[in-house]
Amino acid sequence: MAADPISFLAGQWLGAASGLLALLTVFAFLARWGVRFRLVGVTSFTALVALSCLAFSVSYVPRVTVPGAVSVPVVFDNGGDLVVAAAPADLPEAAFRPTVEQVARNLRGNGRSGSGGEVRVRLRRVVPAGPGLSRPVVLAEARRELASADVTLTP
Repeated sequence: MAADPISFLAGQWLGAASGLLALLTVFAFLARWGVRFRLVGVTSFTALVALSCLAFSVSYVPRVTVPGAVSVPVVFDNGGDLVVAAAPADLPEAAFRPTVEQVARNLRGNGRSGSGGEVRVRLRRVVPAGPGLSRPVVLAEARRELASADVTLTP
């Protein structure tokens, strides 16, 4: 079953439309209509959009939501083994672990270089350390195995 049924259905309808347009284009060439070259463009564009919709519907993966988690922005990703997300100042302590777990579960493993199959995800907050100074504080950390998609929270 396709992950996104609306896009899959649109791709099927557009594929049928491009087939009908292809038949019309062949007929236009045989009848020497003046719009035959425009029909070639319309047909090829419709086929391209149909294939794009079908490819999207097959590759679409919805985001994972963890109960109690808050959506936070990723502020650093080295493309390998470390991802850092920023926690807002008003994030309660009970939401630290679910939030870092949600960020870890929504990571995509494709294209990560030199990570050894494991990615560390940290949730951090920047706290003031003095006048004009601040320091990052790690609130929670998780490790994600890319091969098995297992997430372990570290204390």
